[in-house]
Formats: sequence, structure tokens, C-alpha cells
Amino acid sequence: MPEENARSAVDKTLGVLEALADHSRIADIAAASGLPKPTVHRILQTLVRRGFALTDGRGQYAGGPRILSLAGRFLQRLDLTDRVHPILRELQERTEWTVHLALLSGDEAVYVVKLEGAKPYHLASRVGMSLRLHCTSIGKAILAAMPDDEVRALLRRAGMPARTPHTLTDEDLLLKDLAGVRRRGYAEDHEENEAGVCAVGAAVFDHTGRVAGGVSAAALVHLADEKGWAAARGNLVRRAAGEVSQALGAPRVS
Repeated sequence: MPEENARSAVDKTLGVLEALADHSRIADIAAASGLPKPTVHRILQTLVRRGFALTDGRGQYAGGPRILSLAGRFLQRLDLTDRVHPILRELQERTEWTVHLALLSGDEAVYVVKLEGAKPYHLASRVGMSLRLHCTSIGKAILAAMPDDEVRALLRRAGMPARTPHTLTDEDLLLKDLAGVRRRGYAEDHEENEAGVCAVGAAVFDHTGRVAGGVSAAALVHLADEKGWAAARGNLVRRAAGEVSQALGAPRVS
């Protein structure tokens, strides 16, 4: 009997996790999982404590950073890695910068792959680390793939704290920047997230055509002093992100 009860509890938890991928409200998660609302609420509270779910405190839930952290570790052992890693490795070799792949998780993103650059330095980023969307190249590329009203709602939930003196902390200024991202196809980070570090990033899309994350190439500012560095590397990142999207099953854009 204890074994049966434990298995039942696991089934319920997995049912809530699966429903959480498509729903954010307890009532909808309960309907999708076939569980009572009190049970769903109890499971969600446990998932939040363990980092597998996030809540805005007003009844809305989303997947948490630990899901993507684990996904990043499992990704190393999946066939998908065989398709994604060569793309990212080629990007690292062509740019000579540190390359990241991050996936969207709620109102932030989480690094799932990091390939160190060619120069003898290491950025503070690491697999499993979460990143804010308003001040990073990957984050801004993700936001640029969303309608402005969704961006405003997300920013008001997550906030726009200043990470450096260069961080954009005004909604309208950020939306103006995002309009440029949409025109170029890649985002730029000019020491907005970390002093002394610049980056370019582009969005990655999943099999449904929805934004799933982004790819970036980052370096210390003094290594990016050549004219046109953003455009040259930005276009490389944009093409790599498109290839990663195809590896994730995204529809081809004509």
C-alpha cells in the first residue's frame, strides 16, 4: 500500500507539471490534470518551494528555473544535443566569443548551454543561472518576439531593476529598443546586464512557432572595440538561432 500511495502522489505531481506547461491558473491546471483544486494548490506550493514552479502571488503560476536547469543537464544526453551543439560550436568558433543558449521560463530565462570563448577569460554566466529579460541580449530578443502589450505586462510583473548604469529601466525606452531588435533580427547588450560585458542575441522558436529562448555571443567590452562588431556578430547569431529553431522543430520562415 505505501508503494501504491507513493506512486499515486508521483502521478499527481507529474500531472500538475504537464498541465503547468500550458496553463497558469489553478482552476485550469486542475481541469487539465483532473485533480481537485486543493490538491493542485498543495502540489504547486511544493513545486514553488523546490524551484520547479514560479508564482506571482496573485494566483498565476509558471514553470520554474529548476525545470530548465535539469533540462539543460539532460540535454547533454539527448539526440537533440547532437543537432544543437554543432551549431553553437560553429558560432563560438566564428565569433570567438562565449556562446549561450537560454530557454524561457516564466518571466525570465535560464542558461542551458554555455561554450567558453577563445580568449583566456570566463564570464560569470553558468548553466542553470537565470537571467532577466529587460537587460540581456537574449532577454531582449525574446521580448522582441512578443506583442508590446505582453511585453508591458511582463515588465510590470517582473520589474526593470537597474543592473548597471546602462540598464534601460523605462518601458517606453525599452520598447523603442525592441523595435530596433525586430528590424535587425538580433538584440544588443551594451553593458546593460554586467559592467564590462557586451553581447548580441537572437530569439529561438519551438515547434509551435512560439518564442522558446535565445542564443547569444558575449565578450568583454575591450575585445569588441572594432567598428561594426555588433552587426557582424549579430548576423552570425541570428543565423545560428534560426538553425537552432529548426532543430527544435520550428516552422521554416520563407
